[in-house]
This record gives sequence, C-alpha cells and structure tokens, in this order.
Amino acid sequence: MLDSEVTLVQRAQAGERAAFEELVRRCSRLVYARLFLETGDRHHTEDLLQETLLIAFRTIGNLMHADRFRSWILRIAQNVAIDASRRQATHQRMLDREMEKPREAPPGPEEKAEQDELVQKVLVILRSMPEEYRLPLTLHYLVGADHETIQMQMGLTNGSLRGLLHRGMVRLRAELKRALGEPIKSN
Repeated sequence: MLDSEVTLVQRAQAGERAAFEELVRRCSRLVYARLFLETGDRHHTEDLLQETLLIAFRTIGNLMHADRFRSWILRIAQNVAIDASRRQATHQRMLDREMEKPREAPPGPEEKAEQDELVQKVLVILRSMPEEYRLPLTLHYLVGADHETIQMQMGLTNGSLRGLLHRGMVRLRAELKRALGEPIKSN
C-alpha cells in the first residue's frame, strides 16, 4: 500500500471527508470487481458497493491498522455480499411459500439466454481460479478498467499485470473450452 494511502486513512479516521473520498476513488473498482464476482449482476453489484462504502465510512474509526485498508474494505464487501445473499434467499423462500410453487423466470429471447448462461459459466470458472488471475481479469474484462488503474489498485508493475492477464486468459479459455466442449473465439 502506498504511504499516501496510510496518511489518507489516518486523515479519514480523524473525520476528513475528502480523505475518505480519495480512498474510495482509489479502491472502488477493486471492491466492485470483488462484488461482481459474487453477484454477476452489475446493478446489484452497484447497490452492494454503495452499502460497502457506507459501512466503511461509518466504521473507519474502528480500523486498527491503516496499512490494511484494502483488505479491510474487501472484507466488508464480502460480508455485505453474504448478507445480501441471505436476505435474497429468505425473501425467495417467503415468495415461494406464498405462491405454493417455485417462481419461474419469464422466458426471454434465445440469444439473451445463451449470453446469460455463458456469463454464468465464465463467472463460475473465474471464481475457481487463483486470486492472482481472478481480480485482474475481472477488473479488465468485466469492469473495464485500464491497465494503469489495475496496476494502481493491485500494486503491480506493467509487466506483471500483462503476464497475469495473459496467463489468466489462457487458463480461462482452456477451462471454458473444457466446460463448453468447443473452441472459444478470441476477440
């Protein structure tokens, strides 16, 4: 973590809003990527990100080690995602009991269904990959972050990021090929 981030955490803990806003600017894509891996839905991820940042803002004074801000906020994000998943499951069970039968999703166009299925397969494979590949791939290909942003978020050099993206994509393509039983086109 950069020394300036430690200073920002200390200033945010002292109540300086601008310092917290700068911390958010620096780490929000990383947190978004982590949450998107859990949800697979951009709108739901944005809601969870806002909840995560609100909790972080309210509890930053409880952070004992300013140099562990990123791992702390990622843990908050993970807990927010778990809580949301539990709430959603409880809500679904209540709806199912009311309707006395499982809810069926309205059918959509065939192409949309195929895309959604592929996205879910990609997310399952991404979730099973080592962290060193998972986050850079998610930040670059799903969140749309540029190399410079990813390097700053993850503390990587340009060469190491390019290597991780390349090796991660090779692995992802191989896993997708195995899961789909067909060659994957690269863009």
